Amino acid sequence: MIHLDPEQQAARDWFESLRDRICAAFEAIEREIGSDAAFDYAPWDREPAGGGGGVRGLMKGRVFEKVGVNVSTVGGAFEPQFAASIHGAAENPAFFATGISLVAHMANPHAPAVHMNCRFLTTTKRWFGGGADLNPAIAYEDDTAAFHARMQAACDAHDPAYYPRFKQWADEYFYIPHRKVHRGVGGIFFDHLEHDFADDFAFVRDVGEAFLDIFPRIVRGRMATPATEADRDAMLAFRGRYVEFNLVHDRGTLFGLKTGGNIDAILMSLPPTATWA
Repeated sequence: MIHLDPEQQAARDWFESLRDRICAAFEAIEREIGSDAAFDYAPWDREPAGGGGGVRGLMKGRVFEKVGVNVSTVGGAFEPQFAASIHGAAENPAFFATGISLVAHMANPHAPAVHMNCRFLTTTKRWFGGGADLNPAIAYEDDTAAFHARMQAACDAHDPAYYPRFKQWADEYFYIPHRKVHRGVGGIFFDHLEHDFADDFAFVRDVGEAFLDIFPRIVRGRMATPATEADRDAMLAFRGRYVEFNLVHDRGTLFGLKTGGNIDAILMSLPPTATWA
């Protein structure tokens, strides 16, 4: 069993409480159209024993074709080669990580897919990272504007420099170089936030609350939009690009695989169906 210090415990507790509220909000949307879909929770333990673990939450419904909301708290030591690439781990490979990770793929092509992640890591340094980004197959300018406005409000409450910096970081990170396209319409992405713990934790909480506020509203606005076969074909092709990014470029996928995470939880980000030309 991992011993958590007060900061680590506070971060873990809040990530798990955010998971509970997000899952309840998503299930409530399913109920609005008469669906009884609910999250299935699968606990997992990291090997070797005592290395922590997590809970994979997965729901397949009529609005959310597939949505995963995972929480994990793990610790141990990085392999030497991987440690060299991690902030503060080159001199000491010991690490601790706790976080929440969410990916939703929607049944209606007009409702956007989404990704959200918040995490707290400890090596010889300790920091927060995370963000949220919108991934529509069929983009609507008002949805994009609303999502960005809500993320900007969360950022501006803490530092007016955060939003332009973290938006640019998202634009650069969520880019598929071999396709020369962005994965979606962006959002915010941040890492190595290591100022005052209380201030940084407050910001991360505001990002989580912003996501919980805006994304259900966007879903409710699009989940009943009539869709054609051409719309679904566009969504399946878009999902193919999403798969390519997550398997080839995503640092979170690599981190999970390199630290002995649960394979099903790591790959829950992949859509249930996708197409390639």
